[in-house]
Amino acid sequence: MLVATFHAVGSGAVREAIEGAVFAALVSFMLYGNVVYQTARLGYIARRRGHRAATRAELDELYERPPGPMMALIPSYREEPGVIRQALLAAALQEYPDKRVVLLIDDPPTSLDGDAQHLLSAARALPGDIERLLADPARRARAAAARFEARNRPRPGWARQWWLQAERKKLAQEHRQAARWLGELAASEPVRDHNDALFVEHVLRGAARDHDEQADALGRVQRLDDGRLRLGYRRLLARFDVEVTAFERKAYVNLSHEPNKAMNLNTYISLLGGSWQRVGRADGWHLEAAPCHRAHLVVPDAAYVVTLGADSVLSPPYALRLVHVLTRPGNERVAVIQTPYSAVPGATSALERVAGATTDIQYIVHQGFTRHGATFWVGANALIRRAALDDLVSEDVERGFPVRRYIQDRTVIEDTESSVDLIERGWTLVNYPERLSYSATPPDFGALLIQRRRWANGGLIILPKLLRYLARRRHRPRGREGFMRIHYLTSISGANLGLLLLLSYPFLTPEPAAWLPVAALPYFFLYARDLHHTGYRHGDIIRVYALNLLLIPVNLAGVAKSVHQAASRQKIPFGRTPKVHGRTRTPWPYLLAELALMGYWSMGCMWDVVGGRWAHAVFQAVNVALLSYAVGRFIGWRPFVADLLPRTGRSETTGVEALRPSTSSEPVVAA
Repeated sequence: MLVATFHAVGSGAVREAIEGAVFAALVSFMLYGNVVYQTARLGYIARRRGHRAATRAELDELYERPPGPMMALIPSYREEPGVIRQALLAAALQEYPDKRVVLLIDDPPTSLDGDAQHLLSAARALPGDIERLLADPARRARAAAARFEARNRPRPGWARQWWLQAERKKLAQEHRQAARWLGELAASEPVRDHNDALFVEHVLRGAARDHDEQADALGRVQRLDDGRLRLGYRRLLARFDVEVTAFERKAYVNLSHEPNKAMNLNTYISLLGGSWQRVGRADGWHLEAAPCHRAHLVVPDAAYVVTLGADSVLSPPYALRLVHVLTRPGNERVAVIQTPYSAVPGATSALERVAGATTDIQYIVHQGFTRHGATFWVGANALIRRAALDDLVSEDVERGFPVRRYIQDRTVIEDTESSVDLIERGWTLVNYPERLSYSATPPDFGALLIQRRRWANGGLIILPKLLRYLARRRHRPRGREGFMRIHYLTSISGANLGLLLLLSYPFLTPEPAAWLPVAALPYFFLYARDLHHTGYRHGDIIRVYALNLLLIPVNLAGVAKSVHQAASRQKIPFGRTPKVHGRTRTPWPYLLAELALMGYWSMGCMWDVVGGRWAHAVFQAVNVALLSYAVGRFIGWRPFVADLLPRTGRSETTGVEALRPSTSSEPVVAA
């Protein structure tokens, strides 16, 4: 036990000095986190109070002076068709005058597994399905705009006014028709869970409400001219006029096959603005530059790139509002703007609801980071200026072929490291203070484990790069930025190691025990208040703490992977969060770790009672009870036993939905 270990180090004053130093370091880090959290939430409150959303007239300026084309990239790896479809539709229904949506399929094209082939075929078919779905309203909007232009000819003054009023009614009818079409689509969508409900309400019905509001606004217009009418048709067409396509990098030998999301994105970004030809060679298909007249693939350029997780959805005004911010004077050096994603509300399972609560608290923290110039890119969604990506590009070689890197893939938290790369080059990042994006929370502990282990891996590797940047940045104050950025990269390792030490060694004699409430209670009080503010219960703070106890082995495993990567200089494989129906099995070593913690803390509690260390005994007893509650509530004792025993445990991550799959095995190249 740790108690015996510390006693073996020395006796008397030496041991007390070591204990005091360790305890002081632990409490100091807790106080550090407390101050960061309070500073961030005050920044969030200030930004929320000072935020003024752009008016409709200001957004309409983007139609008069188009800012440039936007491309939405959706990386996908063995996702269920329903999950991908919602992300594609949410991106395709953005109101933006020049947009494309590309599904970046990362499934192995030659997999022999039947379920994997079914998922791949379904993913290949989805872009075409979405394009066909939106083709009718797009044709209607295009034809209506053409008829308006054909009718728009010189007329006498009184006749002109009569004509404008008649045209206003026609335009309002077109918007009403678009709203009805979207409403019918919403009514036809299956609503199986809270994720489907949010998609229908925020994406489909949200877009329908927007067109109804535009029709209502046309009835209130005092001054009407053909320019306003033309704008109304442009807005109508901007909703439905979109190209939706797919691309498979692994179908080509000479493109990157690195198994991570960053290189999936980097590969397609490197193709922007080029024309490419498929060339068959002895080792397989290659994609090589070619003149347009010989190209199999022409990829238009883009001024803005939206990256969107396959399990995320965007509210309809996301792109227009965020691009509007980037085009404002003074924002020329903003590289990334995002709305840190929110958890999908309405989760029925305790785990999903409590894990979602921690996500929604992070939304508050990240908004506060922007207030203090310490924004980090969090990768579920982001709108990126193409010029900033070009500023990051580096050349490399993979398997003998040249590749380009824009987004770093050195760690599995590629967005975090790219944030440091951007600020090193003089770019800034911004969180837009509205909730315009939502992402699914893993529904079971096995899937949550993969996600949170990935989040815990990489911060310590990136920390030296951040420290070098802060040391070089002498031309302006950097105190608050460094204070918050350093904590962001070290919080998972420091908090989990600190809590483990506090629970494993009896520091809590009466004198130092008094410092723990000073460090912890203000944090827990404000956290509970913020939970209530975001729609949860005050009592959920206890469940959040219990979940964090359950995640100690998971987070420390992620930290250990960072240390291993730093020592071995070998990349850690990217662990994708499963997004399929069915339960994901929890690896047995983590379950044994949970049992070990419960057993060790229980023995420590009894040891403390015997030794008269009552404060630490109570502390351990409470945490053992909460960890036991977390196992039963968030994993379930029956799944726990099933996953722990190899003969009864099995992976349950299958569950492919039926969808008309394409039977072609050809790689997707249409763009």
